[in-house]
Amino acid sequence: MIALLVFLHLVAAITWMGGMAFILFAMRPAALATLQAPTRPQFLLATLGRFFPLVWLSIAVILVTGLIIMLQVGFARSPIGWHAMFGIGLVMMAIFAHIFFAPYRRARRAAALQDWPSAARGLEQIHPLVILNFSLGWIAIAAALFWR
Repeated sequence: MIALLVFLHLVAAITWMGGMAFILFAMRPAALATLQAPTRPQFLLATLGRFFPLVWLSIAVILVTGLIIMLQVGFARSPIGWHAMFGIGLVMMAIFAHIFFAPYRRARRAAALQDWPSAARGLEQIHPLVILNFSLGWIAIAAALFWR
């Protein structure tokens, strides 16, 4: 049972982290280099509109599997790195919720009104938050692996 939970936990984490890596290092730079308004914000919003449901699903799987694993092992007996990963993960989830409900929502509203400069501003506000979350994700992974 633990192996299945760890597998699902890893699949969800890899989906979220891999998606952020793809967006940060491939999709966004390519879109900035080749697309202009209104195509660029339309493309980025369409892509995020497909990726964000996967992030919500990943968050649910990460939370459920992580909590079940820690309950089975016992919170007091869980390695300190797991506690660090849990805390960092909660911060990451809060940052993602902010991304989704604030700048992403503003960008979508602006795009619906065809206000492309405002849509672009909303999308630009997302970028540093994704960098922060991506960095926190690697810190959480390192904590879980090396801080026993």
